[in-house]
Amino acid sequence: MSDRNSLRQSTLSRRGFIAALAATTTLAFSTRGLAQDNVAEVEATAQAPFSFEILIDQMRELSSQDYVEPTQLGQPFNKLSYDDYRKIQFDPKHARWNDEGSQFQLHGFHPGWLYRETVALYEVNEGAARPLNFTAHDFKYYDGMKTKIDPDMQLPGIAGFRINNPLNRLDKFDELMAFVGASYFRALGRGNAYGMSARGLSIDTGLSTGEEFPRFTAFWVERPAANSGIITLYAALESPSVTGAYKFVVDPGEDTVMDVECKLFFRKDVKQLGIAPLTSMFLYSHVNRSDFDDYRPQVHDSDGLLIERKNGDKAWRALSNPKRLSLSYFSEHNLKAFGLYQRARDFDDFQDVGARYHDRPSVRVELIGDWPNGSVRLLEIPANIEADDNIGAFWSPDKSPKAGEELTFAYRLHWGGLPPEINGDLAYVDSTRSGIGGFSGVSNPDTNVRKFVIDFVGGNIANLPYDPDKEMPIKPVVTASAGEVKNVVLSKVSGKDMWRLVFDLDSKNESLLELTAHIAGYESKLSEVWHFQWTREQ
Repeated sequence: MSDRNSLRQSTLSRRGFIAALAATTTLAFSTRGLAQDNVAEVEATAQAPFSFEILIDQMRELSSQDYVEPTQLGQPFNKLSYDDYRKIQFDPKHARWNDEGSQFQLHGFHPGWLYRETVALYEVNEGAARPLNFTAHDFKYYDGMKTKIDPDMQLPGIAGFRINNPLNRLDKFDELMAFVGASYFRALGRGNAYGMSARGLSIDTGLSTGEEFPRFTAFWVERPAANSGIITLYAALESPSVTGAYKFVVDPGEDTVMDVECKLFFRKDVKQLGIAPLTSMFLYSHVNRSDFDDYRPQVHDSDGLLIERKNGDKAWRALSNPKRLSLSYFSEHNLKAFGLYQRARDFDDFQDVGARYHDRPSVRVELIGDWPNGSVRLLEIPANIEADDNIGAFWSPDKSPKAGEELTFAYRLHWGGLPPEINGDLAYVDSTRSGIGGFSGVSNPDTNVRKFVIDFVGGNIANLPYDPDKEMPIKPVVTASAGEVKNVVLSKVSGKDMWRLVFDLDSKNESLLELTAHIAGYESKLSEVWHFQWTREQ
């Protein structure tokens, strides 16, 4: 894990971790209390029956019980600083499933620093589960850390785990995915560098009442069969308002695919439920470049939210870094998929050797089965540094769940480059730019006027001939929720399969406007629909 990615995990401190559940010999969950050293006890027989159905039954039963506030780990774990934690690494020689023929290896994350609650971890083999325990011997301690951690200590548990796989080279195991912190997890496609994360569930994200952070408390990982390219794991989730049983089937590759199934049981009414939540970072791009004095042209993990509908329509919401918290709603009753995407894929887009923003994965959430009516919601939080994950996206049902209800969802996560369909019917939004309105290079005293430039690439219009002296069979369609759209020009960029749309927005002193734009012709939409939220403070 890079220094920057370790630093970004510090933002989890504001998310409020919830303590791990203990497992009894029957896999029923309990909170037996804590030992005098403040370390959570975990009970389990050497072998216990396990299945997803058993887990579902146990989480349903747990939802009828009162939520018990967790107690964090005590010394020495609560005394570890960020610098201390960086000096602790899992020893790859102690990887679980480090057997010949295994396509997966499991590493543990050490408890301490931000991670002051542990998770229970079990291996499932032939329908039976046994605990996977870790000691200090499983880790390497550098620069005096052995004086802080007893080398013979049986650790109280682990903070989380990662799964390695020969994702990029057959002779080398690379990190494939990691589960650590609340219900956060992330994965990689081939050639990717870690960027955005997903979560098991979100509750009341972005609301003034405050957010609740459900937490994965225990995991069961099926021991991979020899030479199997797929791995399956299960997780228990709990918070004051909900319990849940999760199943993940993971298929690594160019795009790593996760099939997710979750069963949720509600202890309390929930105002806003977030299914398949995604978390990312957007600091600046061509839209707000002038706000940052930085040598790099752009800094972000994702640059847009893509919404795909069953009728073939696509909407692209370009991301921004607002001056105040923004929560946008996209009512979708015909939803096929949504996701946060990184479309800037050239090194020159970022000029950052270490962070490799051009290699950060996009994540697509593909709905499986029938979901109720709902909306895709986008959260944008003001950020001044790239260590802050300030972007969130999730799906929320129109009908908020009530105490005692049960809900089931299935979806597929795609992690990878996920390039747009160059040869698809619709042109896609390649980039969004913004600057002072009016004629470029000329002083414009009217601060109410802002210029927007959107580039559309590919689709059926890619090879359409362009003659500025003739009327074109395609037209730009631009709308604004207020103010006035002026000076709209659509032209083809010479030598490229790209059409550039330019327009000025006169806000008329409005403080917030919603903008849309697309290309139309031949009685149909010929491009994605571009969306953007403009605020005066930008």
